Amino acid sequence: MAAEILLTVNGEPRRIAAGSSIADLVADIGLDPKKVAVEHNAEIAPRSTLADVMLCDGDVLEIVHFVGGG
Repeated sequence: MAAEILLTVNGEPRRIAAGSSIADLVADIGLDPKKVAVEHNAEIAPRSTLADVMLCDGDVLEIVHFVGGG
């Protein structure tokens, strides 16, 4: 079994494989990284860095995705 870490995503506990980036988490949730805003441990994570920021056990994220419409 692969090692996992425990995060809080939008107020809910979530497990993900150790060594995952924010971009990996966003993809795992099924969202397009180009259409999300992410707060990581109370700081906005620039979209250009989502693949570079590795997640750690206990991290807290808020993810908001944009929806088109009119």
